[in-house]
Amino acid sequence: MNNPDTIKLDQFLKIVGLVGTGGQAKLLIQSGEVTVNGAVETRRGRKLVVGDQVSVMGETFDVQADVQVEG
Repeated sequence: MNNPDTIKLDQFLKIVGLVGTGGQAKLLIQSGEVTVNGAVETRRGRKLVVGDQVSVMGETFDVQADVQVEG
């Protein structure tokens, strides 16, 4: 069962529009280009919680409570 207060890193990247597919998210994450709270994260399934900061290619995104996961 999924915790409604978390979102996986690859899903988050799709929602904010940085990638179009899960495959693109996987490649971006595995390349070491993504940081979560200042630390490089290479696990696409990393669970993000409200307040986490995700940085990619010079842009930083805050994980907020209104992020909706469809699926």
